Amino acid sequence: MSVSDAVRPAPKRRWFNWRRWRNRKAADPGFQSWAAGVPLARGAARKDGEALFDLVAGFVHSQALMALVELGVLDALRTDDLGARTLAARAAVPDDRMVVLLNAGVALDLLERVGENYGLSRKGAALIGAPGLTDMIRHHRVLYRDLEDPAAFLRGETETELAGFWPYVFGAAGAEDPETAARYSHLMAESQRMVAEETLRAISLKDVNRLMDVGGGTGAFLTAAGAKYPDLRLTLMDLPAVVPEATERFARAGLAPRATIRPGDFRQGDLPDGADAISLVRVLYDHGDETVAKLLADVREALPQGGRLIISEPMTGGAVPTRPGDVYFAFYCMAMRTGRARSADEIAALLTAAGFAKIRRPLALRPFITTALEAVR
Repeated sequence: MSVSDAVRPAPKRRWFNWRRWRNRKAADPGFQSWAAGVPLARGAARKDGEALFDLVAGFVHSQALMALVELGVLDALRTDDLGARTLAARAAVPDDRMVVLLNAGVALDLLERVGENYGLSRKGAALIGAPGLTDMIRHHRVLYRDLEDPAAFLRGETETELAGFWPYVFGAAGAEDPETAARYSHLMAESQRMVAEETLRAISLKDVNRLMDVGGGTGAFLTAAGAKYPDLRLTLMDLPAVVPEATERFARAGLAPRATIRPGDFRQGDLPDGADAISLVRVLYDHGDETVAKLLADVREALPQGGRLIISEPMTGGAVPTRPGDVYFAFYCMAMRTGRARSADEIAALLTAAGFAKIRRPLALRPFITTALEAVR
């Protein structure tokens, strides 16, 4: 035996690869047909088949949802059950087509049959009660157009319409159009109510004297925080275009004596000091890593020793991908072309690089709305 033979490692034993065997079988039409008729395998085969069909039919599901919103069906059923003919007349849709839409709504568990009429299901009632959700559904027509050719979209070959819809995120110059700023702010403020609720459920501000919300739009998050904590002083920093609506919001909520608005662009200069806690609510995923790194460094500089940073936004699942984060928000951010959805671990790494410590991730009860992180200077 040569020296080289003596030191050569023994060949690794080839273990049975369960995943490859399973996948070969699952991809075999003959095996699928066999499994559908065998009692022990029938349940799994049917479950996989139904899930696959839902993926294939998902586009039609979303369009049926859009039609229920656009044609006012859900709003019409908010207070009373109605017949198909009445709903058809209100929506100027032929009776037979309205029946198809209504039955689709029942199948999607958004409507219920009530005798000869239709009414909202529990899920349908929750949909119209969720702040900003119907506005977001209407807004999705822009995203649908951007994803019409997903291969070209992923190659970066499309000029996404969504990026033009939100010029606000490109800088102060993009927000000069009052109509665009108002449209952005309204949609963001409405959906922000749920985000604020989840964030304030996860993060306590009882020991905070002044909270500064950077990139806080028209002040929806600060308004919720101010209502929950009566002694909390508030500072809003955002672009000048949103100042009038923020001023009105604080006045309506009776928070004007406690609220200060500091117009400015966090990308163009230093942040105001004086706050012992700073919040970034749905801000980071609008921006690339370089902008985020600079922002976090500026936040740390603006905070006193022991000051807190609160981050709240939808996040990806990291090592365990999730549908909200890794499908919806990941694709949405790609269409925005300004930032990306990140995992909690990725954001924590950016926080560590910026010099923050004691990074904490409270349990997210509804991660499809938002996930919160907290860090200390």
